[in-house]
Amino acid sequence: MTTAHNTTGPQYPFTAVVGMDDLRLALLLNAVSPAVGGVLVRGEKGTAKSTAVRALSALMPAVDVVGGCRFACAPTAPDPGCPDGPHGTGPVEHRPTRMVELPVGASEDRLVGALDIERALSEGVKAFEPGLLADAHRGILYVDEVNLLHDHLVDLLLDAAAMGASYVEREGVSVRHAARFLLVGTMNPEEGELRPQLLDRFGLTVEVAASREPDQRMEVVRRRLAYDADPAGFAARWAGDEDELRGRIAEARELLPRVTLGDRALRQIAATCAAFEVDGMRADIVMARTATALAAWAGRTDVAEEDVRQAALLALPHRRRRNPFDAPGLDEDKLDETLEEFRGTDEDPAPGTDGDDDPDPDGPDGGGPGGGDGPEGGHPPQEGGPEEAPLPPETGLPHQQDGEAPPTPQAPEQPEPEPRPQGGAAGEKPAVGATEPFRTRRLDVPGLGEGADGRRSRARTAHGRTTGARRPRGALGKLHLAATVQAAAPHQKARGRRGTGLVVRRDDLREAVREGREGNLVLFVVDASGSMAARKRMSAVKGAVLSLLLDAYQRRDKIGMITFRGSDADLALPPTSSVEAGAARLAQLPTGGRTPLSEGLLKAHEVLRIERMRDPSRRALLVVVTDGRATGAPGAGRAAGGPLARASRAARLLAADGTAAVVVDCEAGPVRLGLAGELARDLQGTAITLDELRADSVSALVRTVQGTRATHGNRKAA
Repeated sequence: MTTAHNTTGPQYPFTAVVGMDDLRLALLLNAVSPAVGGVLVRGEKGTAKSTAVRALSALMPAVDVVGGCRFACAPTAPDPGCPDGPHGTGPVEHRPTRMVELPVGASEDRLVGALDIERALSEGVKAFEPGLLADAHRGILYVDEVNLLHDHLVDLLLDAAAMGASYVEREGVSVRHAARFLLVGTMNPEEGELRPQLLDRFGLTVEVAASREPDQRMEVVRRRLAYDADPAGFAARWAGDEDELRGRIAEARELLPRVTLGDRALRQIAATCAAFEVDGMRADIVMARTATALAAWAGRTDVAEEDVRQAALLALPHRRRRNPFDAPGLDEDKLDETLEEFRGTDEDPAPGTDGDDDPDPDGPDGGGPGGGDGPEGGHPPQEGGPEEAPLPPETGLPHQQDGEAPPTPQAPEQPEPEPRPQGGAAGEKPAVGATEPFRTRRLDVPGLGEGADGRRSRARTAHGRTTGARRPRGALGKLHLAATVQAAAPHQKARGRRGTGLVVRRDDLREAVREGREGNLVLFVVDASGSMAARKRMSAVKGAVLSLLLDAYQRRDKIGMITFRGSDADLALPPTSSVEAGAARLAQLPTGGRTPLSEGLLKAHEVLRIERMRDPSRRALLVVVTDGRATGAPGAGRAAGGPLARASRAARLLAADGTAAVVVDCEAGPVRLGLAGELARDLQGTAITLDELRADSVSALVRTVQGTRATHGNRKAA
C-alpha cells in the first residue's frame, strides 16, 4: 500500500527524498507552525507517502518534558489538568520529538485511553491508561490509510486535534488531558474517499504521484537500494543536509511571531475563499496561518502575494468538493484572476518583489536542503545524479497539478468508446450521461447483523442504543452500570463490605449490548443490453444507479458492480469502499447486444460467495437494475433451457443463500410484461419501479426488503 520504512536502522533522511515537492513543503510548513492544522496526503500506492512523513520526525526540535509524566507536560507550562499532576519541581527529560502511528484496526480505547472501571467503582480512583493521543502530545500523530479508519475514530481524532485535548467519559467518570500534535494522514483515493466534512478538518492537502521520468525513477531506485544495503552509511551521507534543514526550521519558528499579515494579503485570502465558495471560515484561517508560515520559511517578516497563492493551492483543493464523486482540485487561472483583482495599491510592494513579478533570487529554496528529493518520483537528485531542475522562488517547491477529476454525475455525454465486439451482440451504442441524482429510499438487509459500523441495516455495534447487558467477551467495552451493580449487590455481605464503597469483582462486570446500524456490501447488477439502450431510458437508469451509489456512500457501504450485455457478464468494479470508482465506471458504461440475465446473476452469486469468505460479518444487499427481459440461445422464453428459465434458476440459487435482493424495474411503455416482478419473486426480494425508488415519491410505499421476505416466509409457513 505504502512504502515500508526500516524499523531496525536509521530513518530514511528527509533530504534524500526525490521530488515530492508539495508534500515536503506542506510537512515543513507544519513543522514551522503546527497551528496550520496538519496534512492529508493523497496518492497512489507506492509513492513514498509514508517514507516522507516518517522522515520528518528526525527534523523536529527536541522537547523538554516533566520527568515521569506520561502525558509529556512541558516543565515551563505543565497542563494543570494533567492526570499525573500536579507537577512540582522535579527532573526534566530532554527527548526527541515522538512520531506515533495509529493503526487502521485500532480500538477506541487504544486511541483515547482506557479507564479501569473496576477500580473506579470499588476504590473511587481514576486509574487511567493513556492512549495514542497522549503519546502523541507535542509530537506527530501519523495515520496511514486514514480513509479506512472507522468514522467514530476519525471523529475522535479530529476533535482532539481541533481542541488540543482528549476527553474520556465512562459512566460518570471523566479524564481529560492535553493532546496537541501535528496530524498527518495518508490515503489512496482508490480505496475510498474521506467525507467532505472530515477533509475540511485537515489544514492542508497534497496530491502525490510517481514520476514518469526514467532518470528520476532510476535515482529513486538507486537511493533506496543504497539505503537498504547500509542504512547507517546512507544516513551519514545526508547528515549535513539534515542538520542544515533542521536549523532552518528552528530559524523559521523563531521568526514566525514577527511575521505581519497585512490588509492586502488578508483581503486576497478572504476574496479567494469567497470566489471558490468554500464553506465556513476554517479555510480563511488556515490560509492565513499557511501564508504566514510560508513567509517565515522564506525568511521574511511580511506576507507576499506568492505566499497567498501557494497557501491557496495547499489549503483549498480538498475544500472544493461539492459532491462525493468530485475529486479535489483548484482552477489556477481563476485563482490568479482573483489575486490580480484584489491586489490593491494601498501598500508598498512586499519585500523581495521590488514591486514587480520578479521574485527574490534568494528565496527559500536558494539551494537549501528544503529541496531534497524522495524515494518515489519527483525531481532529479541534488547530488550523485542528473542535474537538478531549479525550484520556484519564495515557497521553495512548485505546485503539483491535481489529477484529472472523474466524470461527474452532471456530465451530459461521455466520449464514445471504441466498439467492442461481442459474440452475437447487436451494435454497441455509446455511453450516455446520467440524469440528476436524487434521494433514494433506504433499502435494508433483514435481520440483525454484526458488521462494521454504518448507517444501513440493524446490527449489534459498539455504538447505538443500549438493548441489554452481557458478560464481557475479552476486554470490557461499554460498561452497563446498572447490570454491574445488580450483579455485585447480592454478594456484599459475603465479601465483607465495610463503609459505603461497593465491593466489585471482575465477575460482576457487565458490558452493554448496543444496537445501531451497519454498513453492507451493496452489489449492483446492471442490465446494459440493447433493450436498455434508448438514450432517455438509459440516462434515467444511470441516474437511479448513481443515486443508489450516493446513498451507499452516505451509509458507509462497500459497493461492487456487475454489468451484463452481449453474451456474458463483467465484474466492472470489484467490491470496494470507493463509490467514486463506481460512479466513474457507470459513466463510461456503453449499451447494446443481447440480455444475458442469467450470466449476470451467476456472476453475482460467485462474487458474493468469495466476499462471504473474505468478510463473513458484512452482509450483502443485491440490487438488480433491469427490465427483466432475458435473451440468448439455445431455447426461448420460459421453455426448459431457455434464457428466462436459466435466469429463474440463477435467481433461486441466490435466494437459497439468503441473499437480500431488490429489483429496480426499468420497464417502460404502455405494454409491460412484468418480468422484473417475476425475477424479484424468484429472488425472494422486492421489486420497485424507478419512480418508487425516490424517497419523496408519492408512490413510494412503506415497504422494505425485510417486510417482503417476511411475507414470503409467511406464505411458506401457510
